[in-house]
Amino acid sequence: MAKADHDSFKIRCINCRTLNRIPSEKAKLPAKCGRCGKSLQMDEIFLPQPMMISDRDFDTRVLGSPLPVLAYFWAPWCPTCKTTSPIIDEFASLSRGRIRVVKVNVDTSPQSASKYDVMSVPSLLIFDNGALQETITGALEKHSIMMKMGHYL
Repeated sequence: MAKADHDSFKIRCINCRTLNRIPSEKAKLPAKCGRCGKSLQMDEIFLPQPMMISDRDFDTRVLGSPLPVLAYFWAPWCPTCKTTSPIIDEFASLSRGRIRVVKVNVDTSPQSASKYDVMSVPSLLIFDNGALQETITGALEKHSIMMKMGHYL
């Protein structure tokens, strides 16, 4: 019988985009893609988060991520963002190594906001395998975020 999903990490090969399952006890060891044999970027699962990103590194950190990504688009002047930010931080802590959580300030990253039609903040965008999967506008409670992202955990 296979181990439960919470006892392993799922990481995409950046070369062939195949999803690979890595047992937790082997997460700090070098790993290779089961399909193409290229080295997997295992250090990516240990990066601190949430990660503040900008237009400059959006494609690398989000579209090129070997993990599913929850992108939180926010603004410093937004009162709802101020109450939502701690929820995003807590979710980031709980999902570290399984989902990459990034924060994108729409004022300093207008190209990314425009490219994904972010018209109001806060907005949550879910990316997987380099593609936008879902957009959620407005504040969510931690439980709701967990439910939305449960498929990716």
